Amino acid sequence: MELLEQINEVFARYGLAREATPTPAVAVIRLTGAIGTGGMGRRGLNLAGLDASLKKAFSKRVRAVCLVINSPGGSPVQSSQIAGRIRQLSQDEKIPVFAFAEDVAASGGYWLALAADEIYADPMSVIGSIGVVSASFGFHDLIEKIGIERRVHAQGARKSMLDPFKPEDPDDVQRLGEIQVDIHRQFIAAVKRRRGERLTGADETLFNGDIWTGERALELGLVDGLGDMRTVMRRKYGADVRFLMIERPGGWFSRRFGGGGVYSPDPHQTAQGGFASDLLAAVEERALWARFGL
Repeated sequence: MELLEQINEVFARYGLAREATPTPAVAVIRLTGAIGTGGMGRRGLNLAGLDASLKKAFSKRVRAVCLVINSPGGSPVQSSQIAGRIRQLSQDEKIPVFAFAEDVAASGGYWLALAADEIYADPMSVIGSIGVVSASFGFHDLIEKIGIERRVHAQGARKSMLDPFKPEDPDDVQRLGEIQVDIHRQFIAAVKRRRGERLTGADETLFNGDIWTGERALELGLVDGLGDMRTVMRRKYGADVRFLMIERPGGWFSRRFGGGGVYSPDPHQTAQGGFASDLLAAVEERALWARFGL
């Protein structure tokens, strides 16, 4: 007699009702915003702010973990570390991961999607931007006009490289390009490692920093299918599948003012310096979104 039949016989003999089969559930983590350390009241995606939520998601009795991604990218280091942590938890807990792109999963946002076993997108999602970009501002003409003298004292020929208050140095630009090439190479390696034979486009097409709609990304092998999270998960796990939303913890600042993120001010910044840094970071984040028409 099969074990299941024996168990059913025992329950029937003593008039016990067996517990119904639990409803399948998946954990859902939203990865929204630029990737980086963030600032006052801003929602930066970084491993320190996400790790508790990731561990919580994989500690649940779930069939899968879903990543809902809406990010224009940002820090390559944080992108790599977050994706690496997701893969580690997935392998340790033996729980599959599915990524769902909303408006944008580009650059570092696509790197996050690579942590999933399968990637899905809306037909109109913006996918790709597998490249490296650096943006800054130059103020040397401005400070000269308003009569400010810039004083920098450094040891090491490269220590003040790309100082925004000095004229741009071609040697500095060349050195930055070398660093970007190295980061780009590692990004490409991550894509090839995770997507493998699913990639159908040529390297010159896939890795030139271009972007595509979800529909075109499917043709190139950058995503596995088109569809939203609820539709895909119901198809895989049944119409009664439950969605467990894993919220990111917020500090006092975000709870008080509705920032929604983790407030982690840099202890090395003065109040004035921190404000200036946050202002520039906000402009840069706005520029990241603007690159994709958002």
